[in-house]
Amino acid sequence: MFADTLLIVVISICTALFAEGVTYILVYRTDKYKKLKSSIEKQTKKLDKKKETVTDISRQPGHKKKIEKEEERLKSEKRDLSYVKMQSMLVIGFIFTSLMGMFNSIFDGRVVGKLPFTPISFIQGITHRNLAGDDFTDCSFIFLYILCTMSIRQNIQKMLGFAPSRAVSKVSGIFTPPASFKQS
Repeated sequence: MFADTLLIVVISICTALFAEGVTYILVYRTDKYKKLKSSIEKQTKKLDKKKETVTDISRQPGHKKKIEKEEERLKSEKRDLSYVKMQSMLVIGFIFTSLMGMFNSIFDGRVVGKLPFTPISFIQGITHRNLAGDDFTDCSFIFLYILCTMSIRQNIQKMLGFAPSRAVSKVSGIFTPPASFKQS
């Protein structure tokens, strides 16, 4: 069981490195990506400076409109950046689905780990997938692989410098409410 767990971690590291290699080839080395990324970082810094200089937005309606205009430009550029990354995500998704099927057949029915807890019911389908028995603390390949890949890939992106900067990620995105809905 321990050897299987280590093998899954190694497989996860290799697939994450492979995915980042594909992403580098398809996205990170392109001029369009570099231009959009630098533009987003500049816009974010510019927007932060404008927000810092304006103390009370309600008294200065002209500044509020300028800030909203800058935020809209920034959202537009983020949307363009997401579109550039999408082709890479589709290729990686296809490759991961193929690899997942292959690895799933290799580890089918094998317990690869023991969970220190009994998972809640809607997660048990993933943690106990294709395993015989009723011990829901047994861990299947799919659950361990997904957890490892999610955590390892993000850390590899940070190490290689491909993760978004904190300044860019703290600016409102698609799923954050507009400033008018935020409570102070």
